[in-house]
Amino acid sequence: MTRGVPLELLCLDLAGTTVADDGLVEAAFAVALDEVGVPRDGAERQTMEERVAATMGTSKLEVFGDLLGDGARAERANRAFEAAYEGLVRRGDLHPIAGVQGTLLAARQLGLKLVFTTGFSPATRDLVLATLGWVDAADLALSPADAGRGRPFPDMILTAVLRLQVSDVAAVAVAGDTWADMAAGRRAGASLVVGVLSGADRRQRLVEGGATHVLPSVADLPPLLATEAHDGPGLR
Repeated sequence: MTRGVPLELLCLDLAGTTVADDGLVEAAFAVALDEVGVPRDGAERQTMEERVAATMGTSKLEVFGDLLGDGARAERANRAFEAAYEGLVRRGDLHPIAGVQGTLLAARQLGLKLVFTTGFSPATRDLVLATLGWVDAADLALSPADAGRGRPFPDMILTAVLRLQVSDVAAVAVAGDTWADMAAGRRAGASLVVGVLSGADRRQRLVEGGATHVLPSVADLPPLLATEAHDGPGLR
């Protein structure tokens, strides 16, 4: 089997991957839809909620733009979402996925650079990291606003490659819980694109997005990283 380059960078999603969401994102979306006057009962609300579930991992502002078709209304909904999510976080409803600290430590011990990527705005992202005590846990934290476009586009991953001077896109590993995470990893050229079952999407959806591996949790990632970090991922 032909071997690739050794891994240099691990890109980790936040909500649903390294952070236990427990429905917080969907709850904040519900508040935002209330704010812009979408009735709680009826086909329109149901369709929007289904669309929200299907687009987990993507830019929240872009989701609202798609749902509402009105820039000003989308901005208003996004502000309501961020305020609601912040309230839930400050209430203490946010906690790390079990075992994630071991994965972060293992990645560092293997010499990998670390990046957190998310569909949250920079303000919400930074609140999450501060709440968990992760401000200095990674080399970089990126939101769609930092890179151009959100997932499923590869912009955040490629921005990380450039900023951290990674030698080859094939030296990147990506882990996430959504189809959009997997698609972004594939489009960026990452050799290792790992879906985890701790968040929004199930195995088939992750495989459809391009997952090279599917694991129960990010806590199960270290053995795979150890296998691939030195010799490089094989072609699959």
